[in-house]
Amino acid sequence: MPYGPNSNRPRRFKALSLSRLAPNVATLMGMCAGLTSIRFAMQDHWEAAVTAILIAGIIDGLDGRLARMLNASSRFGAELDSLSDFVCFGVAPALLMYFWSLHQLGPIGWALCLLFAVCMSLRLARFNTQMLGEPEMPTWAYRFFTGVPAPAAAALSMWPIVLSFQFGEGIFDTPFITAPYIVLIAVLMVSRMPTFSFKKVKIPRAWVLPLMLAFGASVAFLVSSPWLTLSVIAGVYFATFFFSYRSYRRMGVEQQQLEDQPDEEEDLGQSDDDPEDGLNRVHQN
Repeated sequence: MPYGPNSNRPRRFKALSLSRLAPNVATLMGMCAGLTSIRFAMQDHWEAAVTAILIAGIIDGLDGRLARMLNASSRFGAELDSLSDFVCFGVAPALLMYFWSLHQLGPIGWALCLLFAVCMSLRLARFNTQMLGEPEMPTWAYRFFTGVPAPAAAALSMWPIVLSFQFGEGIFDTPFITAPYIVLIAVLMVSRMPTFSFKKVKIPRAWVLPLMLAFGASVAFLVSSPWLTLSVIAGVYFATFFFSYRSYRRMGVEQQQLEDQPDEEEDLGQSDDDPEDGLNRVHQN
């Protein structure tokens, strides 16, 4: 039987090395951690449930870098990562908040959980569209996310639970606090507010050592007092929204000034006695 290009013989998949499968395996591990958090929540093991989602967030931050290091990036891996993000950071935190507090509101509490999951899906869809290059943005704009990214939104949504671990129940588990708070996080996900993309932030050389010391101290506090440390980190991240918005506006104004500058200098060059000399100065700038 011939096996030419026009043959009806089914094509075989190309064999892949284990190194190319490693990023997808890590993504599946993160998704399993997110699903396991739902099981812990159904059993009222709240600390384990929160920890499982945080572990899923850490894995999500590592699988993409692992794929780039091993030159194993693929469209399949990107789609798998997006689906895993929706489960770990959209479905799991919403159910966790519902089982913990929002169930006291009945159908309204369930509607708020659905709102959070829907906003997460919209946020991921918009992010995937931007990764494909639509719409195009200036280079400096890639230093920012549009809205709060998925892992950060999932972590922020659990902030009332973490605060209750540290300061006790009776305040932060009240549905009249958790309900507007979960709506706020959902809105921040789909908003146009710029937030820092820390993986693209460049650290000045003079700040490297102090920053490493700060990270070391954070790890020490995280081991000794995890819930208080996570609460402080969440509060600091909220504070960065003001600085990210101000930095985004400043860069936008500077970009607009640079775009307007050649036209102004060209007009000035044409008004000189020597038009060619004015044109040369424009090119030099």
